[in-house]
Amino acid sequence: MTILHINIKSIFLTSATALLMMPTYAFAADDGAESLAEAVTGGKAYLNVRARYEGVDQANFVENASALTIRTRFGYKTGSYKGFSGVIEMEDTRNLANENYNNTLNGNIIYPVIADPSQTEVNQAYLSYSYADTKVSAGRQSINLGTQRFIGTVGWRQVDQNLDAVTAVNKSLPDTKIFYAYVWNVNRIFSDNSPAGDHSSATNLLNIEYSGLKFGKVTTYAYLLNNKDLAGFSTNTFGIRFAGKTKVADKTNILYEFEYANQTDAKNNPGDYSVNYFLVSGGVGFAGATFKVALESLGSDNNGTASFKTPLATLHKFNGWADKFLATPAGGLEDFYISGAYKFDGAMKGLKAAVIYHKFTSQFGNTDYGTELDMVVSYAINKNYSVAVKYADYNADTWSVDTRKFWVTLAAKF
Repeated sequence: MTILHINIKSIFLTSATALLMMPTYAFAADDGAESLAEAVTGGKAYLNVRARYEGVDQANFVENASALTIRTRFGYKTGSYKGFSGVIEMEDTRNLANENYNNTLNGNIIYPVIADPSQTEVNQAYLSYSYADTKVSAGRQSINLGTQRFIGTVGWRQVDQNLDAVTAVNKSLPDTKIFYAYVWNVNRIFSDNSPAGDHSSATNLLNIEYSGLKFGKVTTYAYLLNNKDLAGFSTNTFGIRFAGKTKVADKTNILYEFEYANQTDAKNNPGDYSVNYFLVSGGVGFAGATFKVALESLGSDNNGTASFKTPLATLHKFNGWADKFLATPAGGLEDFYISGAYKFDGAMKGLKAAVIYHKFTSQFGNTDYGTELDMVVSYAINKNYSVAVKYADYNADTWSVDTRKFWVTLAAKF
C-alpha cells in the first residue's frame, strides 16, 4: 500500500501544481450593480427555521434524554459591485422545553448527550471577489467538499461547523473545478461558549473535481490539517475518488463509487503512523428506487493503536445515525452496509423513504463492534416547508452500548 500511496501523492501534487499555474482565459463578468449602495440594498435576505424533537434511549443511562429545540438562521447576501459581494448570516439555537438532556454545556450529565446547546452567533460573514472564472472569499464560511466525508458543516446538528478561511475557486479549465482554502480557525458545533467550541488552525485544503467523463466524476484531494489546539487532529490526507452511474435501460442506472486515501501524522501530532481509507459501493437505481451495497474502511496502524481520523467531517452522515463512531476506534472501522431508498412521484411527490442496515467490525483484529438499523421518512410539503421522521437503533457487541434515537423535524425556508 505504501507504493500506491506514494504514486497517488506524486501524481496529485504534479497535476495540482500544473492546473493552478495555468492562466485563466475568459471574459470578465458583468460588474452587476452600478454603485456600492445599489449592491448593498439590492441583495437578497433569507430565513431558515428548523424545529426538532430528539429522544435518546442509551443503555448506560438510567434516564432517557429528550430535547425540543429550534434553530433560526437569518442571512443577507449583497449584490455584486465591480466583482465584490458579501454575506452575513446569524444563527440562534434555543431549547423550547425542559432540558432533560446533556447539551455539553448545561451540566446535565445524568442524561445522554444531545449536542445542541443554546447559543447566538455569527454563522457566516465573508467578502468575495469574482473575476472571470475565479472567486476568492475571505471570512467565516460554510464549506462542504464532496460527500462531506472529510470536510463538512455538520448540518444535521442545530449549530453548524464553519471555517474562518480564505478560499479560492477556479473553473477556467473545461469540466474542472479547483478549490483551495487556508483555514485559521474551526468553529465547531459546541458553540463559542464551549472550551471545545473553537480550534485554532493553520490548515490547507485542496480539492480538484473533473466531471468531463460520461460515466462519472473524478476527485483528487489533499487535506493538510494543522490543529494548534488538539495535536492529535493534525494529519495529512491525500486521496482520490471516482463516482458515477451508467444507464442500462429506461429509467435504470448502475451506480458505483470507489475511493482511496492515505493519512499520516503531521505537524504537532505526537503520533507516528500511516493508515488507509477506502470505499467500494455498487448499486442500482430504477424509477424512484435505489439499492446499494457498500464497504467503507477506516484503517488502523501500529498493531491497532492508531486509526484514520476525520475531525472536519459531517460525521452524522456516516457510520450510522446513532453516532457511535464519531471518533474512529483505535482498531479502525469497517462498515458494511446495505441501503434502500424510494422517492415517490405523482400524487405523493415530495415523499421519500430510506432504510440502511450496518454491520460494524474492527479493521485490525476483525472484532465485531455491533449492528445498526436506520430509517427515515421525509416529506417536502412545498418549496418552503418540510417534515421528517428519523430513527436509529444500534445494537452493541463489543463497542459502546445499545442506543436508540428518534427525531421529528419541521423545517421552513424563505
